Amino acid sequence: MATLILAEAGRTTWGAWILLGLAVLAGLVFLGLFGPLFGLWIQALSAKAGVGILELIGMRLRRVNPNLIVLSRIQAVRAGLQLGTSDLESHYLAGGRPMNVVRALIAANRANIDLGWKTATAIDLAGRDILDAVQTSVNPKVIDCPNPASGKTTIDAVAKDGIQVKARARVTVRANIDRLVGGATEETIIARVGEGIVTTIGSAETYKEVLENPDKISSTVLEKGLDAGTAFEILSIDIADVDVGDNIGAKLQADQAEADKRRFQAEAEKRRAMAMAREQEMRALTQENRAKVVLAEAEIPMAIAESFRKGNLGIMDYYRLRNIQADTKMRDTIGGESNDRGSTKPPAK
Repeated sequence: MATLILAEAGRTTWGAWILLGLAVLAGLVFLGLFGPLFGLWIQALSAKAGVGILELIGMRLRRVNPNLIVLSRIQAVRAGLQLGTSDLESHYLAGGRPMNVVRALIAANRANIDLGWKTATAIDLAGRDILDAVQTSVNPKVIDCPNPASGKTTIDAVAKDGIQVKARARVTVRANIDRLVGGATEETIIARVGEGIVTTIGSAETYKEVLENPDKISSTVLEKGLDAGTAFEILSIDIADVDVGDNIGAKLQADQAEADKRRFQAEAEKRRAMAMAREQEMRALTQENRAKVVLAEAEIPMAIAESFRKGNLGIMDYYRLRNIQADTKMRDTIGGESNDRGSTKPPAK
């Protein structure tokens, strides 16, 4: 009986030790997982941020960064903003940047800018840097036109007299918080200002007008309302540099003259080729007519012989014909000699 009692007591002792070991192991695991949260809880408690330990554990279970949420909550509370941890956590889970939004709200509050939590989170989720937008709204920034990153340093346009004018502008803009969601970016501002500069220079009668009154460019561009539909408000457009470029009109005229010259040369070459072809045709026609004459002359002896056979031509008639031919040949010979001596009579052919 005593042996049974001792055995039962041993088993009880071993079971107690096992339970104690499991409890210690669970405690170590709990401390390893949630131990750092106690430091955050104490930090939030000292800052009177009102973040409970259960909320921190819930954040860890929901895979939310407790450090980011607690620090954002502390910054908001110390700045006098009433933001709950649920709002910060929801924005984090939606893919936003709570810390950036809180800093933007603090900056807007200090600058007396009307910016709410929903508007700020919407802007942040839209991919815009809300903090940079608030800072730009407080401190306007300057945009170079054209953008040096594009590789161009000036905006080139041609006045009505054909002279190229190169201009460079600096645009001072301020962020418009109400139009950050859906508003156009800086690239649109640069493109519109560049278009306005080109239009203004192109409408000038001479390049001298642009050089004499560069402020005319900025005033004309400002009147067009180029900031419509953008996330910025244009405060001023300053022409930083104006320079004279090439004489584009003269180059175009020279190119046109060269093109006309080549066209006229081509037409002249065409007419020359046609004339040469016509000349060859006439030569061929002349040779053809000469051949016909030779053929006709070859038929004369045959006709005379035929006349003899038919009795239409007698021997005396033949001799008379020969005498006429001899006289004609003699006259042609005399006429040729006289022409060689200075006579105005053309030689017989």
